[in-house]
Amino acid sequence: MSRIGKKPISIPSGVKVAVADGVVTVEGKEKLTFRLPEHVNVEIEDNSISVVMADDSRAASAMQGLTRSMIANMVSGVVTPFKKELVIVGVGYKAAISGQKLTLNLGYSHPVEYQVPAGVKVTVTDGLKMLVEGCDKQKVGETAAVIRRFRPPEPYKGKGIRYADERIILKEGKSVG
Repeated sequence: MSRIGKKPISIPSGVKVAVADGVVTVEGKEKLTFRLPEHVNVEIEDNSISVVMADDSRAASAMQGLTRSMIANMVSGVVTPFKKELVIVGVGYKAAISGQKLTLNLGYSHPVEYQVPAGVKVTVTDGLKMLVEGCDKQKVGETAAVIRRFRPPEPYKGKGIRYADERIILKEGKSVG
C-alpha cells in the first residue's frame, strides 16, 4: 500500500477540479490535465481529492502514489507557479531571450538557440541568471535540465550552467613535479 497515495489532497479556494473519461482537469490561473493510469480511480468529496486503487496489485499501489503526487503538483502549480533558477558561470558566457527563443553564448563557435516550450516562461537578468517558471512542475524541471545540458559545469574551473543552489566540487589540476 502506498503511504503517499492514501493522503487526501485539499483543494484551495479558486481552484476547480473535474474528472471525466479518465482525465483529471485542474483549473486555476491556468488549466492543466492528466490522464489517469488504468489501476487507479479519483474521487472528489467536498474540498478534497482521494486517489483509490482499482485492485490490490503492486502496480496499482505504485500508480496510486504517482497519481496522487501528479495531481497534488497540478493543484499547487495553478495556485503558485514552480520556479527553477539557473546561473551561468564563465568569461564571455551569456544568455538573452526574445519572445520564446533563448539564445545562449557558451564558448562554442556558434550561439545555441533553444525554443522554450509553451506553458513555461524564461526570464534572463544580467545575462547570467535565468529563472524558469510555470504551472507544470514536470515541464519546468525538464526545461531547466535541457538548458543546463547545453554546457554542464565542468569540474576544474566550474564554468557552465548550474542550478542556483547547486554546489560544484572542483578538482585539483595537474601538479608539476
